[in-house]
Amino acid sequence: MYKDLLPISWSDFHFLRPEFLWLFLPVLVLLLLSLMSMRQEIKWKKVIAPHLRPYVIFKGSNKAKVWMHVVLLFAMAFGIMALAGPTWKKIKLPGQKLETPMVVLLDLSQSMMAEDVQPNRLERAKFKIKDLIKYNPRARMALVGYAGTAHTIVPLTKDYVIIDSHIENIKPNVMPFPGSDLEAALILGDSLTQVNEAPGTLLLISDDFSEKERTLLTEYVRNSKNTVMILPVNTPNGADIKDVRGREIKDPNGDVVHSNLDATTMASLNAIDGITVQPLTLDDSDVEAIAQAIKKNLTFTTKDTEKENEWRDLGLLAVIPMTILILFWFRRGWVLYGLLFISLTSCSGDRSFKDLWYTPDYQGQLLSDKGDFKDAAEEYSDPLRKGVAYFKSGDYEDAINAFSEDTTAAGQYNLGLAYFKNGDYEAASFAFNKAIEKDPSLEMASQNNTQIKKLLGQTDGMTPQAAEEAQDEQGKKAKNRQNDSMENLGGGGQEASKKDMEKERLEEEVSSNIHKGKELDEVPDDLKSQIQEPNQNVLMRKVDDDPSIFLEKKFKYQAKKYNMKPKTNEGAY
Repeated sequence: MYKDLLPISWSDFHFLRPEFLWLFLPVLVLLLLSLMSMRQEIKWKKVIAPHLRPYVIFKGSNKAKVWMHVVLLFAMAFGIMALAGPTWKKIKLPGQKLETPMVVLLDLSQSMMAEDVQPNRLERAKFKIKDLIKYNPRARMALVGYAGTAHTIVPLTKDYVIIDSHIENIKPNVMPFPGSDLEAALILGDSLTQVNEAPGTLLLISDDFSEKERTLLTEYVRNSKNTVMILPVNTPNGADIKDVRGREIKDPNGDVVHSNLDATTMASLNAIDGITVQPLTLDDSDVEAIAQAIKKNLTFTTKDTEKENEWRDLGLLAVIPMTILILFWFRRGWVLYGLLFISLTSCSGDRSFKDLWYTPDYQGQLLSDKGDFKDAAEEYSDPLRKGVAYFKSGDYEDAINAFSEDTTAAGQYNLGLAYFKNGDYEAASFAFNKAIEKDPSLEMASQNNTQIKKLLGQTDGMTPQAAEEAQDEQGKKAKNRQNDSMENLGGGGQEASKKDMEKERLEEEVSSNIHKGKELDEVPDDLKSQIQEPNQNVLMRKVDDDPSIFLEKKFKYQAKKYNMKPKTNEGAY
């Protein structure tokens, strides 16, 4: 705690409570009065006959009394210094460990249907994404599709089952406009990585790499904290591009459009700092290398920062010498020896000096009062308090572990809330059931459990048309903080700004479980909230039997809502 205090910066040295320095005046007055009383005592001794003094007055040393007064003076001085609060260091906030996000940018232009890679480029790209999931890069992953515009297919999630379930039926016809707007994809992908300060990774899977795309990618990595990994899905021989009816597409000159991999362009991209080109392989070694690279740079630690205008109160340092001096002031110093023994035995191992004065729970409460919930959770010994602190810090995994140790009804109820915030609704329902078994009068647990079961049941037995109508109805009623529109799920294009993307990203972010929609608003700090009514916040939303139908309608809705129009993109198919 105090290892960074030396050397003392005298230019920054000051007192947090300088008014206590006035106490030095009465201390000096008391010292003078005590010295004067000693002189009067010496004069009184002279009245006694010299041969009787040894029998009337016990032996003592005047020097010892003077030293006792001096020691007391210094002890009071240190005490006043402690009250005044000396400081020369600002409060430092420790760096945070952040997890790097990953966004897969999948090209859904018509050229991805070329068959120089069997069965075709798009299907091979899907296989590669499935293989990437199999190797578990452990990062939160999002999936973005782009053609003439860019749209979020799956927002950031650690539940890769969601991504796997969506990519099966993705086709170019789900996109509202043809083309290949890489710039819109980069803007949307960058907005999805803004969940924290950690640099993210954009995995670009495409077959369109011309000089224009090279310039865009170079400019992007130069101005972004993110890195780009490229997995090309075409071959040097290439193939002719055909439209949806199977007819060859021709350029303005009447020539058949041919798409192939330019080795020179790919080599120049790979030479750019921040861009890595992973060649396509017949086996899964290419995605294995990508997954390993992401795992290697999975965490990012921010630098320590200093709180503005907040200084560390170092008065406790003055209390230590004050305590020692006062103990010396006692007879024979046996109290000092006892304290030293207690300190040496109590501060051994993992215990610190402050453990002599404060219990772990009290230390944790002090940190909680300051808002340092993560550190407070580490101090608490009580599972309930530890879990609440982890919950407030947003660390729901550790909160679940802590609440699991509390077998009371309140502990199981809080465990259900933690599971809910972590996205595991079935586990949340199980925990609420446990809470009800232990305390049937716990009405909030019963209401929450009923609501979760009702919402979990909404995923079965709906037609695509019914799902769309239900979503429209939910959208009209939704009162979410980030958005008051049902399908405001982000997109690319030219009319939607980066700020809009970040706003939509907050709405779409998913932590786990399959087919989830907007998340519940923040649970209050006291953990006493109950789940909102379904007409206010939808925990889960029905997805069409054919996800491509839902995606097609969603992307058309976004294009209309944001007035998204493709750029004039000659040569993009």
